[in-house]
Amino acid sequence: MASSRPSRNADASALAQAQRAIQRRQKTKDRSAPAKKSNQAVQAGARVQPSRQTGEQQKKPGREADMKLRPRYTAPGYQGSGKLAGMSAIVTGGDSGIGRAVAVLFAREGADVAIVYLNEHADAEETKAAVEAEGRRCLLIPGDVRRSAFCQRVVEKTVKTFGRLDVLVNNAAFQMHAESLEDISDERIDLTLQTNIGGYMRMARAALPHLPAGGSIINTGSRTGLQGSWNLIDYSATKGAIHAFTKALALNVIDRGIRVNAVAPGPVWTPLNPADKTAPDVKKFGKETDFKRVAQPEELSPAYVFLASPVCAGYITGIVLPVTGSVAAI
Repeated sequence: MASSRPSRNADASALAQAQRAIQRRQKTKDRSAPAKKSNQAVQAGARVQPSRQTGEQQKKPGREADMKLRPRYTAPGYQGSGKLAGMSAIVTGGDSGIGRAVAVLFAREGADVAIVYLNEHADAEETKAAVEAEGRRCLLIPGDVRRSAFCQRVVEKTVKTFGRLDVLVNNAAFQMHAESLEDISDERIDLTLQTNIGGYMRMARAALPHLPAGGSIINTGSRTGLQGSWNLIDYSATKGAIHAFTKALALNVIDRGIRVNAVAPGPVWTPLNPADKTAPDVKKFGKETDFKRVAQPEELSPAYVFLASPVCAGYITGIVLPVTGSVAAI
């Protein structure tokens, strides 16, 4: 029988030649390809968003009314369709930033909204005006979510005013950078943990007896809870805890028909950041994302509407939805 070796050698030689031909063609394309604009901000939404930040800074807790570059929260291209018609919602940290944008879209979808905030009264009044401009009622409740009695009072006042409670958005947060763990005092550990995760648990505990089947809790997590942050150690720890709390509580209350989910934002232009970061860091905030820019609050708020709406997310619970401006967020 004739040997097949010459045939095999010919096949291998032909394959190698084919590979080299592909390589030559690709080299030709590479030489003629235009240079990639790797630093250009990506715009893929309904309107062009700002891609440059000022180096502004603020004192804690930060006020949106004082920001030179005002965050965008109105989402003018978003048209409501009654997804939350007749519902009532509580939004903590609702005076500004993501919370304000969420409150506005909840109102546009037909919900009355109670805004919980610390003491940023001017910001809260602007949010209230925006909610009322959507044709819904707005209740302002200032106070400290670290206190159980206050959380209970928030829920009771909301139910008394609106007659019901359908959605709780846990969004209030404290953030402060530190170069090392040794720089974080016991006082700061307590403040960060009790605000960011303790406050979420207390608000959820107070709200649960009033939430009906079809009601939901939405927690604001963070990309730092997914991947960490070298100079936000305590904050990242609380955000990771929020993600775990979301999944655990979702399992605990699923038989009651109550859904619990989280949104994990990437960098978002809110008062939280100029009230924390150095001026150079504020200027480059968000540039590290694949979108090469910071998000505006109105780019986050539709995710909360989606998770709150039974008609959209009635079969979704226990998820952490990343809206980070980057690929491979989880």
